[in-house]
Amino acid sequence: MFKNLMGRAARGRRAATVTLGLCACLSLLPVSPAAAQPQGAVRGELKVGFVFVSPVGEAGWTYQHNQGRLELEKNLAGKVRTSHVENVAEGAESERVIRDLAREGHQLIFTTSFGYMDPTLRVAKEFPNVAFEHMGGYKSAPNMATYNARFYEGRYLAGLVAGKMSKTGVVGYVAGFPLPEVVQGINAFAIGVREVNPKAQVKVVWLNAWFDPSRERDAALTLIHQGADVITHHSASSAAVQAAEERGAMSIPYHSDMRRFAPKGQLTAVTHHWGQFYTSVAQAVLEGRWRAQPSWGGVADGTVRLAALHESVPKETVEVVRQRQQAIAAGRFHPFSGRIVDNEGRVRLAQGTLGEKEIAEMNYLVEGVVGQVR
Repeated sequence: MFKNLMGRAARGRRAATVTLGLCACLSLLPVSPAAAQPQGAVRGELKVGFVFVSPVGEAGWTYQHNQGRLELEKNLAGKVRTSHVENVAEGAESERVIRDLAREGHQLIFTTSFGYMDPTLRVAKEFPNVAFEHMGGYKSAPNMATYNARFYEGRYLAGLVAGKMSKTGVVGYVAGFPLPEVVQGINAFAIGVREVNPKAQVKVVWLNAWFDPSRERDAALTLIHQGADVITHHSASSAAVQAAEERGAMSIPYHSDMRRFAPKGQLTAVTHHWGQFYTSVAQAVLEGRWRAQPSWGGVADGTVRLAALHESVPKETVEVVRQRQQAIAAGRFHPFSGRIVDNEGRVRLAQGTLGEKEIAEMNYLVEGVVGQVR
């Protein structure tokens, strides 16, 4: 699989596809009257560009964003034409690619990795009539919005499953970069694990990379050697999941349902779904009502979902997960609520719920996590 995946990874390769399918018009979130509008209603076909940090591949972060792109094409058939550039390095290379897309007449550009934030901002200033949407960042401009999801909601639910199913009481976590989004996921997962298994540990190995299948695999094997019998990850390939399957460990994939790579060991998966959001943004640009405003998805709107639970998961655990999922969707429960203590013994929250700003800046690991933010 790795050879096939890497074979698709030609840097800067562009694939353009003409839209096919039925039109489904979706509404955008309420707009802010103070935000600027880069252009009026679009006449003719809307050109939409996507910049991806890794190869599209067969599963993972970029695969899910590309599935969203394809859903956009289907939903707005005849109204949009999309193109994408995959395996684009963060930094100067990404700025060149984003600028090229703007010069080529793309009126809406999605940049799908945190490291694209400043390059997107610089290009947005050069092309004030183009709408830019950046995934995961915090900087914006009159024609550059940010979008993200509360991925930690799905992580917490998955932690309930991992904690119940682990026999060794050690769960392994292969993590990309020590950014707040990744830290949030580790912490929410650990909170879920220890809710059902109070003595369990979550051991973390940092990659300092998003996509590196060989290192992802090695990290998973290291964690298994340290006693982990459940492996999860925040990395862009299926390598960690495949390593767990080969060694007879259980796994909880991230981004995509990876059951075909781990038919025996996958307990569930935290999956991301971008099609509705991409469609709503494109529809807004088409109609001249797009505004540069932040957007947050999550369990409630289906951006974050759990894949089907493995038949080995006890019925009582399935019911606990179902109830918690409903409570999160309804706003009755928050993963970062109650007493929260970090893994150095410092009380981070005595009671109540962490605020959005505190979550967005999270730079510590909760008790039960073996590792450091570095």
